[in-house]
Amino acid sequence: MSSALQEQAVDFRLEPALLSSVLSILDAFVDPYLNQGLVAANCVRKLALDGKRLQMTLVYAYPCQTQYRDTVMALTNQLAKLDAIDEVECEIDFQPAQTSSVNVAPIPGVRQVVAVASGKGGVGKSTTAVNLALAMAQEGARVGILDADIYGPSIPLMLGLTDFRPVSLDGKTMTAAEAYGVAAQSIGFMLTDDQAAVWRGPMAAGALAQLLNETSWPELDYLFIDMPPGTGDIQLTLSQKVPVSGAVVVTTPQDIALADAKKGITMFQKVNIPVLGIVENMSFHICTECGHKDHPFGAHGGSSIAQRYQVPLLGALPLQLDLRESMDKGAPLVVAEPDSEVAGIYREIARKVGAQLALQHSQSQVSISVEDDE
Repeated sequence: MSSALQEQAVDFRLEPALLSSVLSILDAFVDPYLNQGLVAANCVRKLALDGKRLQMTLVYAYPCQTQYRDTVMALTNQLAKLDAIDEVECEIDFQPAQTSSVNVAPIPGVRQVVAVASGKGGVGKSTTAVNLALAMAQEGARVGILDADIYGPSIPLMLGLTDFRPVSLDGKTMTAAEAYGVAAQSIGFMLTDDQAAVWRGPMAAGALAQLLNETSWPELDYLFIDMPPGTGDIQLTLSQKVPVSGAVVVTTPQDIALADAKKGITMFQKVNIPVLGIVENMSFHICTECGHKDHPFGAHGGSSIAQRYQVPLLGALPLQLDLRESMDKGAPLVVAEPDSEVAGIYREIARKVGAQLALQHSQSQVSISVEDDE
């Protein structure tokens, strides 16, 4: 077996019979995002007994900080049924996998790169990218976002950073902005309101590479790239020169948007970038007067595409006025109203994206191991 597949170091200091019982309970607790028991998912790293207090350390490969309390309570209820245990002291940590690519060098300090894309404009891709990045940060990850929409950068407005201008402290790299705990870079930081980037495709693709590689990024677990709509030069440059771990495709239920989303999925598949899942925006509308739920742009479009291409439907977002208004104000709903239903949906999507990346990494390690054994 390849060393890449060997289990992470564990520290189990329980007598055999108790250890067997504890591991059995932990593996019966199936993580809803990994679809594995905690032992099978290699989350359990330490078990020790201090009197009748079980000391336990769990390490997740995806960020899920908002779920820690419920997880510990559920595990404590089960473990305390054992005679040897009266209470549980649990520490939980998060360690994402490092992206590895044979053909593309990693970005210094960046562990995973995720493209957020759509086949066409007007489907809420940038809104999704920004709120997804913020939701991932709320789940405990170190996150950055790159605005790769060279022709129509919107990240500065959405993050309330319209006055930011990058500076170079070393003459080689430029600083990233920071908003709500997320690092950000955009061509919009370098253009005034009345300027426009009028470049041909290769020039735009070169600008993307420069923004990505000449930014002094802090240490990041995830860097989200807000892609321009379509399947042109910038998308191809991304696949060839950036170590992208996976892509999230954004659509609406309309037939024309779904048709373009299919093109986006096909493009990523052709350049060997895994599609982590589909996000369906404007999925439904709930009347503020009577609570009736309508589907003004159709229903089940995202789920049908997800089923056809065998990728997850990561989430469905409502058509909601305050979601749009929050972006225009530079205070995205995930941070402006963290207890709202929409913020909860984005955090759910963030956990799913992180888990998909973790599963993908695990599967690639299995593939490497099989090849080594052969």
